Amino acid sequence: MEVLASRARARETAVTVIETAPDHYGVRGALTFATARRALEAGLRALASARGASIEMDCREVDASDSAGLAVLIEWLAWARRSGRELRYSNVPETLCAIARICEIESLLLGRGVTT
Repeated sequence: MEVLASRARARETAVTVIETAPDHYGVRGALTFATARRALEAGLRALASARGASIEMDCREVDASDSAGLAVLIEWLAWARRSGRELRYSNVPETLCAIARICEIESLLLGRGVTT
């Protein structure tokens, strides 16, 4: 039991951002309070390595999310704006879209090409 609980905790705190194609990145794992700092840093490193002016971040493999995850997406958008780049999200989990709707910031994400 303890081993299974340990593995579950590791999954809940794991997050990676990997390049899947030039200027296309995939987020894998959790975008939650437990992972927000690591996710923010990993995403910023990935975005800084992008070569083009238009970047896509695919959230298809995000398996857990909360309001801290939404804050990470917003911070990545802010970085892109400050850098003169366009950041688009695809396959955003419904949980994050619902939080954005409640916070009345869905248009911020949609304005950047979010698709679910």
